Amino acid sequence: MSETVVQRPWDADATARSTLQASGVAWFMAACIGQWLFAYHIAATYIATALAGNLAAWNHRLFVGLVPGDTIGNAALATHLFIAFVITIGGTLQLIPQIRTYAPAFHRWNGRLYMLIAFVTSIAALYMTWIRDTFGPDTLEIPVSIDGVLILIFAAIALRHALARRIDVHQPWALRLFIVVSGVWFTRIIYGVLRVIPGDTPGTTDDMAGPTNLIIGYASFLLPLAVLELYFLARQSQSASAKYAAAARVFTAAAATGVGVYGAATGWLS
Repeated sequence: MSETVVQRPWDADATARSTLQASGVAWFMAACIGQWLFAYHIAATYIATALAGNLAAWNHRLFVGLVPGDTIGNAALATHLFIAFVITIGGTLQLIPQIRTYAPAFHRWNGRLYMLIAFVTSIAALYMTWIRDTFGPDTLEIPVSIDGVLILIFAAIALRHALARRIDVHQPWALRLFIVVSGVWFTRIIYGVLRVIPGDTPGTTDDMAGPTNLIIGYASFLLPLAVLELYFLARQSQSASAKYAAAARVFTAAAATGVGVYGAATGWLS
């Protein structure tokens, strides 16, 4: 007896949704590797040297390192560096769906710690920017401050929706928070891309005061935020073409992130 084979019709929208989701996974994998390498860099360069009693090594890496007599500023700097390590690891763990599914208690408490640390590190960064002048030239104070304020706003909104159990609303804001918290990391990734490109980049200077340096200061959080918003819009769209277009952009971002991670890691691991 012959069997009748029923062919299911091709679902263009389902394929587009899968492609868009795959692009997000591709970017997250590149970002996750890059963030963990960055966390290793922080641990090896700052935490390990501090534990070894070699705090003077910090001043070889930072625009403004430890300043004799500036107890508050030095404490803010140390706090900022230590929690940068914790938040880099904790943020990536929050985005792993298997952890959300099989370890919900860890996800909730890690998320609360993440948002608390986001508040603390933003306040410390704003202090170091405007009081201590830690982040290089004055032209970078505005983008650093905008990023810090966005962290405070996004963390508050994400927390409010999480406490109200509006998870469908909480998750997009949590992703936005992850992006702006990663602004310092994105800065290094962009410079990592430029490091791979042969030749000098016009508009960049060693003291970070060039016009291209300023553009990177804003692009470090506004560009990935824009890509994320386009991803959200495409996910809600009924158009398969819009999903494919957004997926192409996210795949491009994933490739650029991978190149940037490679370029940055050559300095982190040296």
